[in-house]
Amino acid sequence: MLNAVIEPFADSLAPEATAAQDTALARSAAGGDMRAFEALYRRHAGRVHGVIQRLVGGQGVRAEDLTQEAFVRAWQALPAFRFESAFSTWLHRLAVTTALMELRSRRSGPRFDDDEDALDDLGMADSAGHGTALSLDLERAVATLPPRARAVLVLYDVEGWKHEEIANELGMAVGSSKAQLHRARHLLRERLGGHA
Repeated sequence: MLNAVIEPFADSLAPEATAAQDTALARSAAGGDMRAFEALYRRHAGRVHGVIQRLVGGQGVRAEDLTQEAFVRAWQALPAFRFESAFSTWLHRLAVTTALMELRSRRSGPRFDDDEDALDDLGMADSAGHGTALSLDLERAVATLPPRARAVLVLYDVEGWKHEEIANELGMAVGSSKAQLHRARHLLRERLGGHA
């Protein structure tokens, strides 16, 4: 019932009202209300998928799997959620942690992220769709960055995290986080040529 009342108005509400609705839905979901959790999923799946996709380098199927895993973890952890922060903040942090755990687990496996052949897939901007093509080029270039550099770049430049938070989450020194960000930006400039 709560879902039917909230869903139609979600897009037109102020951030405070949206956060209040998220809290109400999260409390219901924490009590086992699957419909409330489905409403939360619909409201947040796009943003969660977006950050995960950027963190894993644009790998669509992998990002979809990790998005589903993040929501499964959210469902399991929701009864312990203390509502000390906004639900969206908590969910977003859980999604980032899920993606970073996956990146750490793959660190010992084969490394394909530094493969320069991946650059062959970068598109060139055309005069008709320059902005769109450049945006796609940037997304593709970010996807070719080494995993740690990509993670720092996405968390710092896209998600707005501080170096201290990134260092803590990735298990590195603050100086290493800053160095990885510098490295990522340098590699992007090289890969985008005159566009950066």
